[in-house]
Amino acid sequence: MKVTAVDDKTLIAEFKSGNKKVFDTIVDNYSARLYQVAYGLLGSHEDSEEVVQDALIRAYKALDDFRGDSSLDTWLHRIVVNLARNKYHWNRRRGGDLNISLSEKRPGHEEEADQEDLAVPDESQSPEGTLKTNELESIVEKGIADLPENVRETMVLRHVNEMSYEDIASKLQCKIGTVKSRIARGREMLRMILDNIDAGLFK
Repeated sequence: MKVTAVDDKTLIAEFKSGNKKVFDTIVDNYSARLYQVAYGLLGSHEDSEEVVQDALIRAYKALDDFRGDSSLDTWLHRIVVNLARNKYHWNRRRGGDLNISLSEKRPGHEEEADQEDLAVPDESQSPEGTLKTNELESIVEKGIADLPENVRETMVLRHVNEMSYEDIASKLQCKIGTVKSRIARGREMLRMILDNIDAGLFK
């Protein structure tokens, strides 16, 4: 069931009035979506669960001071994005990698594939083709991981979490034009990486 602004305002009001148990409803309403965002940015189930749990704990402690300048949805997503960003940098310092499945769409959202998404050749009919596809995905994953932070986050939210430009702008607190510019820049940088791949990979 889709959460409406009215529902959120009611939950927040009850929470602030002392009924802390309503936070369980907030958790039920948002935890799955927050996990999708965290997983898209981190590519790790364990790290994503940790980030979402930490985000919900922080939200619980801060909800009494929530002023409603943004929607609850946007507020929660910003907390997750910020924590995922910190976790990502911590992992990179420890030598961890970003693990993204470029061919996997969210359940029930297969029809929402971006028409301008980067194409991974379908070589699934043979072991050799599967190996080539896996190699290409690894290269693209590394390419995404090496993008400038604001470009990488925008690309992940668009191509992994399949968010709209409007939602991305809201989550990252920037203009839609900025989102489109970052995505265009990220695609061009990835295309340059792919153009430099040894042609023998596809032979």
